[in-house]
Amino acid sequence: MITENPVDITSVLMDESAELSVSVTQIVQRLKGTHLHSQLEKQAKECLHKPEIKLETLKDDVRRLLKASGMTWLLPPSGHPRAPPEHTKEPLEYMCKAQVNWEKRILKSLNSMCTELGIPLARKRPVPEQKELTNKWNEMGTDEPGNADTNNLTCSRLHLDVLVGLRNPNNERSEDLTVRSHWGLIQVSLNVRDIPQMVKEMYPELGLTYGQLGIDDHTHVPPGKYLHISEQDSAAAQQYSRQGCPTGLRAQLWSLILNTTNDPEDITHYEQLKARVINHDLLVDNLIYKVHLQCSLFDGNCFVLLCFSRDTAVLEHFSYNSATPPKSCIQNSSGSEQCAMVYPPNGVIPFHGFSMYVAPLCFLYNEPSTLYRVFREMYIRYLFRLHSVSSHPSGIVSLCLQFERLLQTHLPQLFYHLREIGAQPLRIAFKWIVRAFSGYLSTDQLLLLWDRILGCDSLEIVAVLAAAVFAFRAENLMEVTSLASAEAVLADLSTLKVMPLLQIFLFATSV
Repeated sequence: MITENPVDITSVLMDESAELSVSVTQIVQRLKGTHLHSQLEKQAKECLHKPEIKLETLKDDVRRLLKASGMTWLLPPSGHPRAPPEHTKEPLEYMCKAQVNWEKRILKSLNSMCTELGIPLARKRPVPEQKELTNKWNEMGTDEPGNADTNNLTCSRLHLDVLVGLRNPNNERSEDLTVRSHWGLIQVSLNVRDIPQMVKEMYPELGLTYGQLGIDDHTHVPPGKYLHISEQDSAAAQQYSRQGCPTGLRAQLWSLILNTTNDPEDITHYEQLKARVINHDLLVDNLIYKVHLQCSLFDGNCFVLLCFSRDTAVLEHFSYNSATPPKSCIQNSSGSEQCAMVYPPNGVIPFHGFSMYVAPLCFLYNEPSTLYRVFREMYIRYLFRLHSVSSHPSGIVSLCLQFERLLQTHLPQLFYHLREIGAQPLRIAFKWIVRAFSGYLSTDQLLLLWDRILGCDSLEIVAVLAAAVFAFRAENLMEVTSLASAEAVLADLSTLKVMPLLQIFLFATSV
């Protein structure tokens, strides 16, 4: 299977030991978006091949650097036993079981698809096919068959059904479950913030006294401020984007926040992935063609998803993801465990709507290798949480629960009315949430929303916007009498303005 040279601290240590990997992963996750992280990542790339760099001392070297930088608060406390790796990934056992069952369901569907289509999981392309693919690389996705049936494999309705079935056996009779909590579909108890907490802790910059790009057309960008940010200061860029990014600077600011570069090594890595796509055909390519054609506005960027499926560097995120990469025995193996290999190579099986994660980035980046790097970082930092079962605050379970709690608390009559007519709000909003609104909002409004995701380092704002949409259409929704009519009221979001909706919902309801 494909192997890659490590490109950052986490991947260097992944194979050293489970304890060491977990320790460094925790540190790196807490460093994300800081200037120190950017420095560490750059130095790691330069030093990996130096003979004086030794894995056995790297852990102590990282500790010394953190202490010298005055950031000892990032170090785990000494004298306390470490949690097992599986608890670091997901501490709640019932969440782990649900994720495992979801993975088994997907793999079963993938194997059925393989049998029905009669094609192998992977094969080497014939030379004529390689030449044809090379010649039409930039038009990929426009005429591919896409004959895979993704309805049973990756349908968002099936994903929601898994979340609706979640139950914590320890809390089934808990007094914490109020009568109102039973109105919703998500019947687990997780800590999610209400509006007063969000306004104070997460989104003070959305206040009416702050200028917002997306509302204030004459918001001035102080040139000196961006001049400072441009000095590779990820933390400053992240703070800046909380109030929105100027259109002409968004691409640079997002790259800075995500610590992505377009160095010669990055370009070479992308070309290697492209060569792997051309040389080998995978069964999941059929899924990619299918989900891509379902989002046909961006036909020319199918290459991003195909390269992504071959990139083993993506496997890094499974060290802090509740999911595990799927494995399969390729070709004529006997099925023994030692023959099992991660499939697809990046460990991610695409699903309906997956292509829409790339869509907003296509408007920002013309260079293929840069577009790819930004998408990959967005995925392994944020987007993977939207289709894995976990208790993480930015995970899909927490977002769905938060959406329902916001409506129950601030629009109880609307919630009760929709529930009574069989139009549970989450069944309508789930498709927005699982795609982070990509494909539903107009592009300029979607980019403003994603500015805040990057700036606040959280997907929580997605749940808030979903609730704000219901609040905005509340008067019409109170008149509907069926799920179909409720869906019709909320069918077109393309004319909505994100920032006024968020500000009104957050600050009008917190008074």
